[in-house]
Amino acid sequence: MAHLQLTHAPILNSSAQLLILPVNNAGILLDPILARTKNLYPDNYQRYYRACRDGSLVVGSCLLHKRSREQAGLGVSSNGNQPNYIANLVISDHPYHPTRARWLTTALLDLQQQLIPLIRYQGIRRIALLARPLISSQGQNIPLKNSDNDSSDDEIAKSIALDWYIDILPLLNAHLQDCPKLRIDIHLPKDINI
Repeated sequence: MAHLQLTHAPILNSSAQLLILPVNNAGILLDPILARTKNLYPDNYQRYYRACRDGSLVVGSCLLHKRSREQAGLGVSSNGNQPNYIANLVISDHPYHPTRARWLTTALLDLQQQLIPLIRYQGIRRIALLARPLISSQGQNIPLKNSDNDSSDDEIAKSIALDWYIDILPLLNAHLQDCPKLRIDIHLPKDINI
């Protein structure tokens, strides 16, 4: 049984063996932490970007990447606490579109199926999940159109956006709780209470 722990600690300082990054299938990373991972893990970003461009990455899937380790150079000193695997959880079709429950559910099911062999044969015990891209659309209240009288698009966007406590956290618990011998740190933004 997995142990899920909520934290406000920076995810890039985590000692997790597997890093879960919620992304879109457009190949555009707007979140500052996701943008930083482009430089920290360039092999993962190149594979993710190629999959987005050739259309093989669909919403509701998980692209698991085994990182290649650096053998020489400046990156070797920090190689010890970096993740061995990165899971790109495709939760949206565009960076401005909110996550939908069915997309998140199918992506978590795909992740769970890929995690079992890693837990069993590769000894993965610590996972870190970046939660901000899952919940970022909930508090932005950005109108879809610049019209003064028409707020129906705003209402639709708010009704689609998932709530952290009601929708997202129960889905994470339901789909990741059954993974054996696993500690999952869920890194939240500071404005979400733990």
